[in-house]
Amino acid sequence: MQRSKYSKEFKDSTVQLILNNNESVVKVAADLDLNSQTLYNWISKYKRAHNIPLTASYRASEKEPIEDELKRLRRENKILKQERDILKKATAYFAKETL
Repeated sequence: MQRSKYSKEFKDSTVQLILNNNESVVKVAADLDLNSQTLYNWISKYKRAHNIPLTASYRASEKEPIEDELKRLRRENKILKQERDILKKATAYFAKETL
């Protein structure tokens, strides 16, 4: 298996830039000198990992009903809080190791 030359943080931040800021995949790919198909793959993997429907379009957020948006945002918020808590625990653990 080939090891990726891009970190998970880089991939996630790139995908979030596309999803949250309505950036074009082709434009971001060109700016970062990446193949656009690579970005589409990253987006699919990110959505699967975060339980986001693959068919969800964030470009037409006006068309998303308020109730659906609220459910989606609450789900994302819950996931982000869990990730934050894990990072806090890991930071405390590694800080204790260095002392």
